[in-house]
Amino acid sequence: MNAMAEPVFSAEDFRARVLAHAGEGEGEDYGDHRFNPGHPRLIGAKPLRDAAVLIPVIDRGAEATVLLTKRAETLRNHTGEVAFPGGRIDATDATPQAAALRETFEEVGLDGRSIEVLGRMPDYVSGSGYRIAPVLGVVQPGFHLTLNPDEVDAAFEVPLRFLMGAANHRRDSRMWNGLEWFYYEMPYGGQRIWGVTAGIIRTLYERLYA
Repeated sequence: MNAMAEPVFSAEDFRARVLAHAGEGEGEDYGDHRFNPGHPRLIGAKPLRDAAVLIPVIDRGAEATVLLTKRAETLRNHTGEVAFPGGRIDATDATPQAAALRETFEEVGLDGRSIEVLGRMPDYVSGSGYRIAPVLGVVQPGFHLTLNPDEVDAAFEVPLRFLMGAANHRRDSRMWNGLEWFYYEMPYGGQRIWGVTAGIIRTLYERLYA
């Protein structure tokens, strides 16, 4: 790929970029702490819990989209936040990929037969104590979603072009545990994409499109 060429935002190009960068960054330390250098409380304070999410890029021709969810308002943690489909890795999950596909089906009813798993990004450590495996996949159109109301209030698509546009990545901060916490946010269509989800999107942008 010509680094100076205008980026293409089709699922086909996304697949090519993922495969071209396969294996890069393994073992590197990705996570919220990269946006908060010197923050003493982000990692190492307690054992990390393992989780996996699916980054589902939907093949919409020349302009691919990304499927995101809005977590149910009744959940105990991260109530109402925008997220990728996913959750904790269970002991019965053979791999993080298996966990991401299982959670995606449980949350939104998207069958794994519609998903081409391309691989995964290096783990992303969240300030809330999770080690998250982001699994990359391309979804063929024609699927039907069935939302689990106990976990998800809504599911929506955001153009890949928007998410991979650095101009749409706003940096903000808030106070947390007595310290200033920096994060990215990407408001779109009345939805606030921020925190860990935005951090994973920003990391994906830096790896594939920057």
